[in-house]
Amino acid sequence: MKYTKPFISEIPWNYSWCYSAMQLESQSEERQDKEQERYLQANNRTFNTIFGYPNNTIKTSKYSIFNFLPLNLFEQFQRLANAYFLILLFLQLIPEISSLQWYTTVIPLMVVLSITGVKDAADDVKRHQSDKQVNNRPVWILENGKVKEDKWMNVQVGDIVKLENNQPVTADILLLSSSEPYGLTFIETAELDGETNLKVKQAISVTSEMEDNLKLLAAFDGEVKCEPPNNKLDKFAGILFYKGKSYSLDHDKLLLRGCIIRNTDWCYGLVIYTGQDTKLMQNSGKYTFKRTQIDHLMNVLVLWIFLFLVIMCFVLATGHGIWENKKGYHFQIFMPREKYISSSAVSSFLIFWSYIIILNTMVPISLYVRNCHDRYGERW
Repeated sequence: MKYTKPFISEIPWNYSWCYSAMQLESQSEERQDKEQERYLQANNRTFNTIFGYPNNTIKTSKYSIFNFLPLNLFEQFQRLANAYFLILLFLQLIPEISSLQWYTTVIPLMVVLSITGVKDAADDVKRHQSDKQVNNRPVWILENGKVKEDKWMNVQVGDIVKLENNQPVTADILLLSSSEPYGLTFIETAELDGETNLKVKQAISVTSEMEDNLKLLAAFDGEVKCEPPNNKLDKFAGILFYKGKSYSLDHDKLLLRGCIIRNTDWCYGLVIYTGQDTKLMQNSGKYTFKRTQIDHLMNVLVLWIFLFLVIMCFVLATGHGIWENKKGYHFQIFMPREKYISSSAVSSFLIFWSYIIILNTMVPISLYVRNCHDRYGERW
């Protein structure tokens, strides 16, 4: 059974645990569906947890210890030359057509794969370190009427956090109050849009009056209904329900993750979006294997070279078949055919693959080695 999310004020609070149990059963299913609207209540982690919102942990790395080898090899074999030499290696394991040792292909292929793999691993280690550093940054969270220091990763939807001057914004936060008159807060958005000019955000009057009074902030139980997570930096729409009244929310009242507080001693805000749901992470998108223009060009060149190789081997195999059919039988007394060669057609088919193996150097894996040097030479 799938439950429709009701608005917070419609839930009888004495049945909240019953509702929570029902919601937890379908939590994983609901998170897979697109979120239609976001509901939350300030200072109420128990209620906000039933919607399955993610925590504030971010992950920009693409590999782990367990998936690095298969995933990295899958990416590398999307280069046609690497895939060609892998197929060539399998052909060399067939004794009927192989005239070269298998290690003549394995060694250069392993060199190219290893150089690229080590470089990708080094880059991803730096991403892991950066993620760990960001997730463990300190932040002040209002808890049980007191401001306590915690880590960014532990921030949850509905928490009230305190931000200070020159401090980066922890998550996407609804501004509640600040040290400046009329609840104004100045922010720098250079990391989001590249603009160095300071922007002004303003809290709504009903919350700005709380200022830094921890008792009022701890007692704040406003309910927010807003749009689902999206990547539009200049758009936000929502409604705050507080003390029986509703207040319209827009982009001017939202502090986005990635912004930095400037010229403002302190400000308090209600966490709306966390982790991968923040607009900053929504704009980063999912990881896809990116190819440079050089990679595309080299794939095209390898494809044409391989096509020329196939045509040339086909001509040679055809000539071999004609010669075997007309003259080859004279030499069978001195060099009899193998038992598995029953006719000149079979001999031509096998010699075709033999020529593919012998002439494999026409597909230049050295270009990939050169490409790795051009791209990563400064680091290595």
